[in-house]
Amino acid sequence: MSSRLPAPKKPKPKIHALLGVGLDGSDGHKRVTRGEKFVIVGGSSETHERMTEGVVKTVERLHRKGRELEDAEPGEIADLLRENLPKKK
Repeated sequence: MSSRLPAPKKPKPKIHALLGVGLDGSDGHKRVTRGEKFVIVGGSSETHERMTEGVVKTVERLHRKGRELEDAEPGEIADLLRENLPKKK
């Protein structure tokens, strides 16, 4: 008979905030946008605007469902971000 205890269950990962990092900024500007539960840094003007718009829309969609980032699965948040990020012009 084995006296081993079962391994403890790992808690599901929770997302408490989002961080967007733009790497294509070359004009010398330092762009930082902070919102409730997100921060967007860097990027060109266009990239920074696209990331900010996508994150704001994602958080708003969760709020309309009566949910917060912590309530959603990471995969659901990733899907919402893909849907809400505006396409490159």
